[in-house]
Amino acid sequence: MEQKKITSATVRADFNDPIAVAHYARAAHFLGLWASERLLIERFFPDKTAPLLEAGCGAGRATVGLWHLGYTNLTAFDFAAELVEQARFLAEERGASSIRFLVADATALSSAALQPARKVGEGGPKPRVTVDVFAGALFLFNGLMQIPGRENRRTALCELHRVCAPGAPLLFTSHDRDHSPTERAMWRLETERWVRGQQDPRLVEFGDRYFEDEVGRTFMHLPDRREILEDLAATGWRHAFDALRTEVARESKAVRDFSDECRFWLAQKM
Repeated sequence: MEQKKITSATVRADFNDPIAVAHYARAAHFLGLWASERLLIERFFPDKTAPLLEAGCGAGRATVGLWHLGYTNLTAFDFAAELVEQARFLAEERGASSIRFLVADATALSSAALQPARKVGEGGPKPRVTVDVFAGALFLFNGLMQIPGRENRRTALCELHRVCAPGAPLLFTSHDRDHSPTERAMWRLETERWVRGQQDPRLVEFGDRYFEDEVGRTFMHLPDRREILEDLAATGWRHAFDALRTEVARESKAVRDFSDECRFWLAQKM
């Protein structure tokens, strides 16, 4: 039977799966911000009263962490409604109910207005809200790289560019397929599979991975550095900084168990 290509609907269903929801909710409750995230957020987002937007907020791990750091004007969204519900629960539990959580798709912020997520038990249509001009944006824990298709990722970058003020910083992460000899060897083998047409038929493009483990099914695109630089330039962002996480801070074992090595990127709206 022919296997269908991975789409945004595939990724949304995977994130709404109860196993994935439980995994990300645990991280939100017990892990919080990484040391590297805290360091870079406070370096590049010094104004804690400025309106900030977090894309792909998941269950609220970073969003509530930002609130604990003293950031007071936060809007966060994810396209997985089950995760947004968990984020709202966490914020209310931690006394951070001023955070505005929304259900929205990073690739379609202009075609469908951001909508507040309903609390459990609420009915009726979601009210439409105006898209704000944000002083900065974040797309942490490789959220941008979990959008299938390079053009779709560029669309998301364009949408974030549209809702941010001139000069606004954008902080995001990616895995890096060139960061170690092991990764480079693995991707040489993957290149041969693509040349022979023997790659996973569900994958959209070279650099994609789709796997299943104890935390559910995960799609991830792993770029090289040139790809990200090209995507930033093509979508109106100026590259300002990038570094591997290990170059930024030493993380706890809990963080290392939760996430492999990744690369931080800081861009500014041109």
